[in-house]
Amino acid sequence: MRKTKTSEQIKAEFYAQGVTLSAWSKKNGYRPQEVYRVLSGCVKAKYGKGHEIAVKLGLK
Repeated sequence: MRKTKTSEQIKAEFYAQGVTLSAWSKKNGYRPQEVYRVLSGCVKAKYGKGHEIAVKLGLK
């Protein structure tokens, strides 16, 4: 089973790899605002695009 990560862990991984959240979101076909909302917790990410982003990031 895959372990879930916290938003802080994901941000730290991006920083360590030298990848910005904006670059990751554009590469994966999302708007940067959507990714920031998922990571900040503004979007619950229970379904739809928010859930899809959370799964790709490893939050769920």
